Amino acid sequence: MTGYVYMTASQKRGTIYIGVTNDLGRRIPEHKAGEGASFTSRYGVQRLVWYEEFFDITDAIQREKSLKRWPRQWKIELIEKTNPEWFELFRGTGW
Repeated sequence: MTGYVYMTASQKRGTIYIGVTNDLGRRIPEHKAGEGASFTSRYGVQRLVWYEEFFDITDAIQREKSLKRWPRQWKIELIEKTNPEWFELFRGTGW
């Protein structure tokens, strides 16, 4: 089963949330609606700024656990490597 590790942010260099899901097209709208993770709704962490796709959900889970242990600066550098302006990457269903 496919898995995704993703980071959402409140704004550029703002609060960062790291999550894992098997359906990014379903999960991001849940965050935007304030469903699922209370952290994302409490801190307004709803902008998808980075993600990776894995062929196996267990690999995605391991990557998520690893990223959560990283220092904040490393996470920022990972985001800015592919999305330097922290643009919203989610374009709705069928993205």
